[in-house]
Amino acid sequence: MADQRLTWLTRRPTLWSAVVPLVALGAGVMFALSAATAKGTDLRSSGGDVPGLIREQTRQNAIAAQQVGSLRAEVDRLSAQQAPGDLRVTQLTDAADALRLAAGTEPVAGPAVRVTMTDAESVPDVLPEGFSVDDYVVHQQDVQAVVNALWQGGAEAMTLMDQRVISTSAVRCVGNTLILQGRVYSPPYVITAIGDQDRLQAALESSPTIGIYRQWVDAAGLGYDVRTLREATFPAYAGSLNLRDAQAAR
Repeated sequence: MADQRLTWLTRRPTLWSAVVPLVALGAGVMFALSAATAKGTDLRSSGGDVPGLIREQTRQNAIAAQQVGSLRAEVDRLSAQQAPGDLRVTQLTDAADALRLAAGTEPVAGPAVRVTMTDAESVPDVLPEGFSVDDYVVHQQDVQAVVNALWQGGAEAMTLMDQRVISTSAVRCVGNTLILQGRVYSPPYVITAIGDQDRLQAALESSPTIGIYRQWVDAAGLGYDVRTLREATFPAYAGSLNLRDAQAAR
């Protein structure tokens, strides 16, 4: 018996000697699953709480954003400590400071224009001819039109809901919810921009896309409200500044 055990320990395993235990393990798992199913286990998972998963992921994203902000503040602090003794660090720090406002990584405050968009309060039981249920909700292109118009009007900084956005922020809607930087929002959608209030309002008024949306405001009862704020305070942008994909407009 000792000789046989020594032969096993010193002999190079063959392919079959490695595969057989895996096959046996897989068969055991299949038998266990079959036994559980035979006892009445539901083949479809009944624990699929999608709204709960979305809320939990949104909470985790908010925590991650706070951690990113803390880490950026720590990097800034350490860079400032190093800068006096290093000319190169000083130059890079000055260059980064000059780009903070454009990049959105600096908290800002100032006079602002706020736009609120919301779905129609009710949908008729019998839809008018030429109308569909989709005509009574705010869509992605509607929100994007307001964002684009405010940038075009010279917005110095902008928030969508409670998040700071920059020129590369993606606005996406799924059904009647908006997804922004990993968080999910329901209407009303609130877009606020800091800048010259007259220019911002003029850009909203002159936007052809917003003009079409306002026709649906009258026809379907969608919500659209524009007001000025004496002062608004925005947090720093907490998302990634790196572009993963980009394509030149043609």
